[in-house]
Amino acid sequence: MTDTPKVLEVDCSTGVSVERDMTAEEIASMEAIRAEAEARRAEEEAAALAKAEAKASAAAKLAALGLTAEEIAALA
Repeated sequence: MTDTPKVLEVDCSTGVSVERDMTAEEIASMEAIRAEAEARRAEEEAAALAKAEAKASAAAKLAALGLTAEEIAALA
């Protein structure tokens, strides 16, 4: 058995389906799309972490000014 990814091609006019190995170009395209998605996911995680850190920092600064936890929560 081969580890090459497969493609299922269906001819809608005839209903005939053919399963075949992906070409080198299709594999490269799939890997590029996968890498782009992973990079986007990492960027989104970093942005979410930065936002959470900024929110925590802001809450700490407000608490240092004397606001209660309820008052800080009301501002959010």
